[in-house]
Amino acid sequence: MFFRMVKGALLRQKAKMAMIAFTVALGASLATAMINVMLDAGDKVNRELKTYGANINVIPKGASLLNDIYGVGEGSGVSDKYLKESELGNIKTIFWAFNIVDFAPYLETPAKLKNGSAINLAGTWFSHHLELPTGESLDTGMISMKKWWDVQGQWLSDGDTDELMAGTAFARQNNLKIGDRIDIISVNKTYSFKVKGIFNSGSQEDLRAYVPLAKAQEMSGRNGLVSRVEVSALTTPDNELSRRAAQNPNSLSIKEWETWYCTAYVSAICYQIDEVMTDSVSKPIRQVAQSEGAILEKTELLMLLITILSLAGAALGISNLVTASVMERSSEIGLLKAMGAYDIHISLLVLTEIAITGMIGAAAGYFAGIGFAQIIGRSVFDSAINIKPAVIPLVAFLVFVVIIAGSIPAIRFLLALKPAEVLHGR
Repeated sequence: MFFRMVKGALLRQKAKMAMIAFTVALGASLATAMINVMLDAGDKVNRELKTYGANINVIPKGASLLNDIYGVGEGSGVSDKYLKESELGNIKTIFWAFNIVDFAPYLETPAKLKNGSAINLAGTWFSHHLELPTGESLDTGMISMKKWWDVQGQWLSDGDTDELMAGTAFARQNNLKIGDRIDIISVNKTYSFKVKGIFNSGSQEDLRAYVPLAKAQEMSGRNGLVSRVEVSALTTPDNELSRRAAQNPNSLSIKEWETWYCTAYVSAICYQIDEVMTDSVSKPIRQVAQSEGAILEKTELLMLLITILSLAGAALGISNLVTASVMERSSEIGLLKAMGAYDIHISLLVLTEIAITGMIGAAAGYFAGIGFAQIIGRSVFDSAINIKPAVIPLVAFLVFVVIIAGSIPAIRFLLALKPAEVLHGR
């Protein structure tokens, strides 16, 4: 009898129930899309930010000491300490190897022009094929690290031994254009280079000129050595544990140390790089690392707010529709009360109708939400969103809460109905 009454009510109010299902579907679809994107956004946001530069700088231990004491060392040419080029592949063997997106070594080379003025000349990998100790291979270098640079002309390749790339400020100071030649003196030997490209980085790098790493090693007599390495890594935003570990990893308990080491904090990745590079000190580029964490947190907060607001809107819509439905059925409800039906039974009848309608709407909304998530992923991150199975029970719970919250005003109105007044048309 109970389910016959439910079926009858659903069939008689098809239009209102369809609107309730549609309202639930809208809320469920937005919640599904936002939660899936939010859970998958961390790596994607980090990967997008990785196209705007490195977040870790690896330098020799001696250079780090000079920098800490005198504020010099990183690329200043003051330190005579270097890293081994042969060990660079070890960076991709750490615990978080798959989080290392790109890296590029640099060798600052003492050089000057014919007029005696010193220039900032550095060698680097542009697009380098590297065989890893694990047997895998990797293509990395400045081209993938500096994708946002505005380059006139062409990027160098690692085989361009008599060509260089000049920053806009360097080119302007020396009246250089693409195709011009420039003579550079290093270690009392003159080298002639053709300007293959001029780049605009929007930073101090515009004062520099770059040549292939092998050429810089030849010019400076430092074969197999590099001054520093820039690393671009996917990281987890810092928290209290990671900040403590960054100050002193030995201060952590065994459990805390394992949690920190096995989480992609920038400090943990730096620590692991130092384990595989001889006499190295890895330091996070704090401005970049902190910006990544702040952007990720704000992105997740925005998605959470959209989810909450969409569900709140769905609850208000359900509240209006269910209340209108109960008001239209006030005579029926009054008759049921007059015949001895308890408030709890009538409330259960109404909630069952709404629950069945809501389940249909939630199912439709979930699948629509998956589609919305993929649209967001393709348009914002240019990749698919990984659908998390854990979202299904979470969305189901949220829909349940929304249905209950939206039904409360209608239930209160139902409980306040007096059979005598309703049946007399008052």
